[in-house]
Amino acid sequence: MFASVCGMSVEGLSAHLVRVEVDICSGLPAFDIVGLPAVAVKEAKDRVRSALKNSGFQFPLQRITVNLAPADLRKEGSSLDLPIAVGILAAMGEIDPAFAASYVFAGELSLEGILRPIPGILTMAVSLRQLKTELSEQVNTRQDLFINENIVFVIPPGNLAEARLVPELHSESTVTLIELVKILRGEQQFNVVPVSDLSSEYDKPIVDWADIRGQTQAKRALEIAATGGHNLLMVGPPGSGKTLLARAFAGILPPLTTEESLEVTQLYSSAGLLQTQGRLVTQRPFRSPHHTATVTSMIGGGQKLRPGELVLANHGVLFLDELPEFSREVLEALRQPLEDRKITITRLRGSMEYPTRVSVIAAMNPCHCGYFGDLGRVCTCTPLQINNYRSKISGPLLDRFDLQIEVPRLSYAELKEERKVENSEQVRERVVANRQKQWRRFKSSKTNAEMTGRETKEVCILDSAGESLLKQVFDKNLYSARAYDRILRVARTIADMAGSEVIKVEHLAESLQYRALDRQANFG
Repeated sequence: MFASVCGMSVEGLSAHLVRVEVDICSGLPAFDIVGLPAVAVKEAKDRVRSALKNSGFQFPLQRITVNLAPADLRKEGSSLDLPIAVGILAAMGEIDPAFAASYVFAGELSLEGILRPIPGILTMAVSLRQLKTELSEQVNTRQDLFINENIVFVIPPGNLAEARLVPELHSESTVTLIELVKILRGEQQFNVVPVSDLSSEYDKPIVDWADIRGQTQAKRALEIAATGGHNLLMVGPPGSGKTLLARAFAGILPPLTTEESLEVTQLYSSAGLLQTQGRLVTQRPFRSPHHTATVTSMIGGGQKLRPGELVLANHGVLFLDELPEFSREVLEALRQPLEDRKITITRLRGSMEYPTRVSVIAAMNPCHCGYFGDLGRVCTCTPLQINNYRSKISGPLLDRFDLQIEVPRLSYAELKEERKVENSEQVRERVVANRQKQWRRFKSSKTNAEMTGRETKEVCILDSAGESLLKQVFDKNLYSARAYDRILRVARTIADMAGSEVIKVEHLAESLQYRALDRQANFG
């Protein structure tokens, strides 16, 4: 007997509908799964067989063939356990195959028939919502779909709260396979209630802005970076507070917009890193990989084309401490995604595109010993050693840092100085207000750092005095065209913070002073 049901397979930030076709016929007992299944999908044979037996069903001693269509799409993970089991039960006559047109199943089965949670549920729910919209509007002309617009998404209880983050989709759950069979027979109803995470909507920062002594200029530069979404590089001796400043930076970033929050939650769900159930991620990601990270761990890839640290920092911050200590291959791999705001990972098995709308905050010492330029300590490095150390950061990569600042060592008087300073919440409110100006300007959640060349020309207009100043400094320091655009974008952010509709000379002058390494021609 033949039966078919629908399941889902996740690939990156998209999910595909999979038609699970089951045929049970006479012959020697066999259980074959075809349709380009990965190892985890092939292993579903043993899980499904045990789950059916332990749920009280007689496993058929016949030839069972399961086809996963479309056959040219590789199926990963254990999400197809449940639709395979339901398909076999429908082919056995235990449930009516006609019900299959109204359900999409996804979930892993334990050997005793309990539904276990799987990663990527939010991605599946978002894709099903889009499919439901197409079906309801009758704009879908695909002939390979065997479901109607009244879709019910059946998933494990541990994923129910996550799936219901997409309210337009009807999601339900059961604890065991036998309960699902009774529901499909009409003997009982869905009754699982999702358990949502009740943690606070916005956690307090680990390092508060008010905890940092001194470093007024560095704080100002970090606030500019947070407001405009700019990349920033801090150069200073050991112990000057660079890492502390970077961690405090995370506390002044605005909450994610609804669209950004859904994208970040979907990304973390697909990667299996979602820590909260039934609640969207509202804080911007802050990723801080160690300098021994490989290209694959930073960019992404591997056998399953998983996202790397750069992708996981999407809509948030990637903090690179001890920047020159990262391998040259890792640093150079960052260049294109930082410019394009997306990355395409291509391997033998295929390619995957991920968003990389990220602000990079980096920190480094001025030399190998760390004390070049420190008025209180003697640098033991030779000019050649200093140049070799700093030349680990290539010119093209350095060009992609909108702000480059020096973070000097604090004196004893600055450490002991007692004065009232703003906390992270106060600074964040100001950052949010200035971000909203940009959102109104671009009619989206775009920031000044993400402006295109045309938008930069239209929005970043200088007066004659500003043009004269920029020309003088540009020719003296031999800036690149990329540096020219980034200087203007930072000046636009400073003007927004000052409440000015136009970029004034003082805004441009402040932007130019945040090019510390550009002013040092030989890094020495």
